[in-house]
Amino acid sequence: MAVLRFLGLPAGVRTFISLLAALIIMLLSPFATFTTEEEAAKYMLPGDEAVSSEAGSCWTVGFAKETLTPGDVGEKTYYIAGYNSNNPAEGVLDDMFARAVYLDDNTGRGGVALAAVDCVGLSRHDINEIRQKVLESGLIPGIKSINVCSTHTHSAIDTQGLWGKSYFSDGKDADFMLSLKEKTAEAIINAYKNRRDGALHYGTADIGEYLSDSRTPIDFDPLMTGIRFTPSDGGKGVYIINMSCHPELLGRNTKNVSADFPAYMGREIESLTGGEFMFINGAIGGQISSDKIDDVLLDPDFDCEAYMKEYGALIGEKAANISDDNAVEPLVNVSSSCVSLKCENTVFKLGKMIGILTNDIKKDRFSAEMEILTEVSYMELGQKRLGVFMVPGEMYSELYSGNFLKADECANGFDAEYNKTLHEMTACERSFVLGLCNDALGYIIPDNDFMNNEWLGFFDITKDALGRKHYEETNSVGPNAARTLLEAMDKLTEKFA
Repeated sequence: MAVLRFLGLPAGVRTFISLLAALIIMLLSPFATFTTEEEAAKYMLPGDEAVSSEAGSCWTVGFAKETLTPGDVGEKTYYIAGYNSNNPAEGVLDDMFARAVYLDDNTGRGGVALAAVDCVGLSRHDINEIRQKVLESGLIPGIKSINVCSTHTHSAIDTQGLWGKSYFSDGKDADFMLSLKEKTAEAIINAYKNRRDGALHYGTADIGEYLSDSRTPIDFDPLMTGIRFTPSDGGKGVYIINMSCHPELLGRNTKNVSADFPAYMGREIESLTGGEFMFINGAIGGQISSDKIDDVLLDPDFDCEAYMKEYGALIGEKAANISDDNAVEPLVNVSSSCVSLKCENTVFKLGKMIGILTNDIKKDRFSAEMEILTEVSYMELGQKRLGVFMVPGEMYSELYSGNFLKADECANGFDAEYNKTLHEMTACERSFVLGLCNDALGYIIPDNDFMNNEWLGFFDITKDALGRKHYEETNSVGPNAARTLLEAMDKLTEKFA
């Protein structure tokens, strides 16, 4: 597209040529580019075969973190991901980390690893390489589930390849990606090594006034969930914080690597409590961001860095002061399942064909049809205390809540009808979504409000009859993803009833 634009061709002609090139590449691409279902599932641990209601004697929990930021930022070219392509990092505002927690209920059924990486997103293929390193180390006997989330910061080094020097050029650095996988695996292994006995509690805080939703329906989870581990030996506690908000507060013009507001949230928690910290994002599709995101994006005089740090500290204070008197019995049940999604996004397909995207995709040898091989997971902590939905992308909140647009309010003129939304799949006291977990698939959008450009498809943003923009569709797998994922999660959670 960049070359075609340089030649001065009209937008419609450029798009037609690009679509034709995409089709040719898809049909002629090497079959070795693709992944079989067996290969994609090789390192996904299925979790518990059956759900148990017998709690253990106590929680055993470990925490570890590893710094991911390379030491030569500003000397070697690393592209910042999240907003603009061709945005080389000039410095480091704060470090990228891989943080990991190991949870064991002492029932003898094995433990669960949960990691969060400060990056825009990681493909399941990359996460399986992290899992492979952990499993082949042999250092965590009996582990039953390994889950890796991306915080989705828009100011870290590119881990998906979409923000390189030019259109359809790979923005990933091979050495950095290898180091990231090794260090994330190391964090998981060290979390196991650092495990201690203790107690687990959870609580929530209403932070709705500090959040916003830029696309109707205005629907997001206003609650921050805090899970606190207190070790019996009096050592450092561990705070796991889940909330739904894009870490994009440094804005489009940042030149410095940063984890965005979660870094300063964590610093505030550590300052106030002396404990360790891990942030995991929630259902952020739609898009869910901070209360002043319009100033960040639209006001050229707005001090994004000062606001980002202030926001992080404010949210960190809220997290540190959560009233978490809800004890969680030492019991963890978890299950994972493979899912195949029809890949309808031509841009996504082309990115895979030319080696930018690393997501697991299967394809018949002589067909242009492709399926993305991904997964969903569900975990319960305690006796119906916490239900945790692990989702491979940026899910729209209404797929959790059920607060869909009505037929006369949405793009396609019909009501959203699903067998169950996520909150209907659990009987837990509190449930929430872990977004961008075990894969990065872009936005997961209800089918009644999914609209593409009539002529240009996924290549351009369209408006519906109500004048609403549909940007998120250009960064999605397709209109069938939401239904397929909900059906897979519904089947997965049946045994937890």
